[in-house]
Amino acid sequence: MRRRWATLSWLLPESPDLLGLLADQGRVTIEGAEAFDRWASGDAAEAQLVRTLEHSADDAKHAVVGALRQAFTTPLEPEDIFELSERLDAVLNQVKDLVREAEVLAMAPDEAMAEMSHLVLEGVRELAAAIPDLARAPDTATAAADRAIRQHRGIERVYRRAMSGLLEATELREVAGKRELYRRYARIGEAIEHVANRIWYAVVKQA
Repeated sequence: MRRRWATLSWLLPESPDLLGLLADQGRVTIEGAEAFDRWASGDAAEAQLVRTLEHSADDAKHAVVGALRQAFTTPLEPEDIFELSERLDAVLNQVKDLVREAEVLAMAPDEAMAEMSHLVLEGVRELAAAIPDLARAPDTATAAADRAIRQHRGIERVYRRAMSGLLEATELREVAGKRELYRRYARIGEAIEHVANRIWYAVVKQA
């Protein structure tokens, strides 16, 4: 029986390392968030690197989806792998859009934006850390997802404080521009939470 199963296993198509490919996407997303953090800390030249890495993350997402179509077996439900890749991609898409909006508005990041960008980076790091453990150590993966959600809560706190501070501003252009950028940070935080929630959902479905 063992010899027969070995023969059948040899005939089955080889399944790609889907979680490995998703982890690759996570690493590129971290690099993009790191460039974003440096941009928000005053290095305007990092804006171009954010855009470049967003394109690289798109390529990584396409690699995940392409491999998913060819896979004979998957470590998680195919829908969960697809959704995790899509939601992770949305985080970096929104990061790129924020940088582009800041350039259009000709508005440099302020202290609140720098603080929120660092929280974005920490949240992304936690999401990426969860990926390799999704199948082998689900409790570890969900713990990382919880830490990512805490970073989202931190972004919300800074967002509320920064928006409140705008009440003291008198220059209309500054108020309008910063309000738009702060709102974009809030949406990035929500995107991070969406990935974290999907990590939890994927783990619960395995139970």
